[in-house]
Amino acid sequence: MSTLKLFALDREDLEIVSAHLQDAVARIGDIAWLPREKRFAMVMNRFDWAAGEIEPGLYRRNRTALSFDRVTTVRRKGVETTDPDRVLNLLAIRFEEVDPPAGMIELLFSGGAAIRLEVECIEARLSDLGPAWATPSMPRHAVEDDGAGATSGPGASA
Repeated sequence: MSTLKLFALDREDLEIVSAHLQDAVARIGDIAWLPREKRFAMVMNRFDWAAGEIEPGLYRRNRTALSFDRVTTVRRKGVETTDPDRVLNLLAIRFEEVDPPAGMIELLFSGGAAIRLEVECIEARLSDLGPAWATPSMPRHAVEDDGAGATSGPGASA
């Protein structure tokens, strides 16, 4: 499989990046904000949802870098930098426009943890850093409950 490289410059682009990063896992120690450069970056292990769609039962992960430029402020909730080995499971990335093109990018993790980036505009890059490797299983969790106990979304258990 080829490596994935994406750029996001608007909300729709960021939604595509978010879909590719659902269930990526990252160590807190692999997350950094570089205020002088106005850059936020993280390295994670991305679950390759597309590989499983092409060949059912094929589960793969890729080492992937994600960076955001033009970041003015970073706020964390439930992400303690004193525990660099703690692993976070990324669920989604969302954008809320505040003063176009500026806004807030939220990285939402399982367990209620979140990182909020105040940005001048959306300027993000995702890049796989090497070849994929096999993993024995796919992530499974309830994404949405319709009130009748049914769940939906990638990785949801039936």
